[in-house]
Amino acid sequence: MSRRRKVLLVAVGVVAFLAISLLLARYLTTENRERDAVYALLRDQARGDAKAMLSRLDGCDARCRADVQANARRLARPGEVKILAYQSPTAYALGSAEGRTRVAWTIVDRQLPVVQCVDVQRTGNVLAGRGINLRRLSVPIDRQGSC
Repeated sequence: MSRRRKVLLVAVGVVAFLAISLLLARYLTTENRERDAVYALLRDQARGDAKAMLSRLDGCDARCRADVQANARRLARPGEVKILAYQSPTAYALGSAEGRTRVAWTIVDRQLPVVQCVDVQRTGNVLAGRGINLRRLSVPIDRQGSC
């Protein structure tokens, strides 16, 4: 095999490795983006900021808005939000996906944990780009409850 052919094969291998690495990184960062979006929503809720919460929810109907207002009043508390458990049915989806994510959170040393469900919609794919939309945040559910 000629030197020129070897260099070309190595170059093709490097380009393929970089392309696969880029797609894998894009795929894996979607998990963090979803969790960060939910975390920001919970922080707004703990601050009692219903307006900020509504700005993070796409397609929130009248019932959803009423739940947001009630949650913002009822669950406002000082301190830093800490997520205790996070169960997402959309985790590691290759394409578009929708589901109800169960999230347990608390303010450390303040009160008992709160468990809520967040309707999450993922759009797109790793090639075209991924989108995360939060649709609805439930009122608190039983601590052992499921979404």
